[in-house]
Amino acid sequence: MLKYTSTLKSMPFLYLELKKAATLKLQGFNDIDIKRKAIEDNIFLVNTDSRKKEIASKILKRLKVLDEFLLDKIVNGNLETSKQVALYSILKTDRLFFDFMIEVYREKYLLKDFIITDKDFSIFFQRKAEQSKQIASWKDYTFYKLKQVYKRILNEAGFIKKHKKDIEITPPIMEKEIIDYLKEKGEQIYLEAMIGEI
Repeated sequence: MLKYTSTLKSMPFLYLELKKAATLKLQGFNDIDIKRKAIEDNIFLVNTDSRKKEIASKILKRLKVLDEFLLDKIVNGNLETSKQVALYSILKTDRLFFDFMIEVYREKYLLKDFIITDKDFSIFFQRKAEQSKQIASWKDYTFYKLKQVYKRILNEAGFIKKHKKDIEITPPIMEKEIIDYLKEKGEQIYLEAMIGEI
């Protein structure tokens, strides 16, 4: 199982960057080429070399969990599907976000309680801090930033809409082909994190 990290707070959805890198991957570029293009050609359009390297590393980590079928869905699928696969790549590479989706998003969805409040976030992070010394050592600001980023990711991916101060779950409609494919790969748990029941 992945270790808990808080890196997502500075590396949100990065959908366009992932799609760009997935396109290069399908064209036959390897990780080294993509990293080089990120630094020399600034394909991710960022200002500093350190940020170029940071984003390239994060994107390549997410790409590693996608096979050719899923890469193709990011690049050539419809927008909803493409973004769902991008979210799947985050679930596969960020344990805390995955836990949030299973323990809060999915739980609320199954209970037909579609509003996620700031209190829900606080309870989730508090529970995690009780279970992990590492998370317990994080500062309040880290949790605040993670909450903002989780909301942004879910909003950009089409999984929520803003509802006053809270967020409202808007369960995505997923292509049967993707559902069947992920089931076949034994990835039901990630499907459940995204769409509740399968």
